[in-house]
Amino acid sequence: MSLHDCRKAFSEALIALAVADERIVAVANDSIGSSNLKEFQKRFPDRVVNVGIAEQNMVGVATGLANGGLIPYVCGASCFLTGRALEQVKVDLGYSRSNVKLCGMSSGVAYGELGPTHHSIEDLAWTRAIGNMTVFVPADPAETAAAVRAAAAYDGPVFLRISRLPVPDLFPPDHRVHFGRADVMREGKDVTLMANGTMVCRALEAAALLAADGIDAAVINLSSVRPLDRAAIARAAQAGPIVTIEEHTITGGLGGAVAEAVVTSHPVQMKLLGIPGEFAPTGSPTFLFEHFGLTPAAIRAAALDLVGSAR
Repeated sequence: MSLHDCRKAFSEALIALAVADERIVAVANDSIGSSNLKEFQKRFPDRVVNVGIAEQNMVGVATGLANGGLIPYVCGASCFLTGRALEQVKVDLGYSRSNVKLCGMSSGVAYGELGPTHHSIEDLAWTRAIGNMTVFVPADPAETAAAVRAAAAYDGPVFLRISRLPVPDLFPPDHRVHFGRADVMREGKDVTLMANGTMVCRALEAAALLAADGIDAAVINLSSVRPLDRAAIARAAQAGPIVTIEEHTITGGLGGAVAEAVVTSHPVQMKLLGIPGEFAPTGSPTFLFEHFGLTPAAIRAAALDLVGSAR
């Protein structure tokens, strides 16, 4: 099974948009290389604004560009783009409904060896709490490219959480994204695994392991964190228990969003897998996934425990 870096699909989709629409511009915080914008800069040198390591200014500049009729894609490491510029994201984008697309690159624990300062494990909690924000976490290259295109067509602020960790292809090249709509990746009747981003492929692997245990697990890709597909969550809750899996703190992230929907519609037993409200240690992504129980085997074990307690 071949694995791919979603940043390549991101940059290719952005270039294709820029060819067709001269309003597309890129804004970066000295992150041309890490955001995979070198080819975009080569082809459109006058449509790249590099503000340097100044994330607050970067979001402000992007807002000005949007007010001038352009469609800026703001690219930077997700930990700094959201953490350093959160007030600007809240006021300049959310409150003002600016047509700016935030692209949080190398999200989650992709910068593992650089430690807690570079882990981006709070960005979903921060951004989904801001009014008027659309928050989306693609699971593979095709969904990443589709999300870039969907963001350009959407009039309003969007946060795209882009991973640098290699993942397998899950969707066809012509996949289309609809903000607010979940994708059922696998049908099942005993338990539902809900994930997004890098965790979707792991949830699918866990479902295959559960099948060998006689457990029929559904897998739902909840890439759209805001707006949330509450109808899909309600259907899953009616069927049985739910396990959420995320490369993020379980405080305020995907698990929290699903729990909010479940408790107000169809209460059901849940397990929230992710980083349990603490600073993640320094280490490789592989080590961190194992440390926090975000491997297919650990997801399987959590699902078995939940199904057993629900019966």
